[in-house]
Amino acid sequence: MLAQKLAVVTGAARGLGLSVARELAAAGCLVLMVGRTAETIEDAARDLQALGHKVLPHVADVTDASAVAALAARLRREFGRADILVNNAGVLLEPRGFAAPEGASALVVDPEIVAATYACNALAPLRLIQAIVPLMRDNGWGRIVNVSSGMGQLADMGGCWPGYRMSKAALNALTRLTARELEGSPIKVNAVCPGWCRTEMGGQDATRSADEGAQGIVWAALLPDDGPSGGFFRDGKPIDW
Repeated sequence: MLAQKLAVVTGAARGLGLSVARELAAAGCLVLMVGRTAETIEDAARDLQALGHKVLPHVADVTDASAVAALAARLRREFGRADILVNNAGVLLEPRGFAAPEGASALVVDPEIVAATYACNALAPLRLIQAIVPLMRDNGWGRIVNVSSGMGQLADMGGCWPGYRMSKAALNALTRLTARELEGSPIKVNAVCPGWCRTEMGGQDATRSADEGAQGIVWAALLPDDGPSGGFFRDGKPIDW
């Protein structure tokens, strides 16, 4: 079945996105790897192709509505389908570390930083879902994975990094909204926290490798027909919103 599936993975040039693209390709999917710059996404795709994986690069800034429309047009024109969407692209624009004197606190952060974070972490997934769900409906199958974070959990909300925390909480809300609106259809929507991973965003002190973090994302992307929808997961297990 998976040999016929087309997966779209954003932020696929490195880190979690690259690991997810590799694992989905290894499972038999054709993977369209989406990245912001031509050189990095084409190099990443070429590396996976050299390993025998069926992947293709696509250059798009997912915060650009016209670029998302062009991506959807390519999917319809060249493939006539999109079965899996992994909304992985994300940014952390605030200073790292609780000791940062400015920007790390909601009391002093520049709202423009919050807005720019929302544009990538919450609004881009919304645009992508709106663009790609019609293709999933046409083909009667779909899996949407929103790569979220425990930092967006309202149940355990901490301080600092307001743009990132608020944007991931919004992404979780988008997950619940779209899952409910697609309830009863063959399209499943879930949010996944990959944990703290050693990526460019997570830093080298993180407790997990990108490959380890990718496993839960891939699990949600390949859910069987009786799998869950509308949940928040880490390592395939539900976590609090």
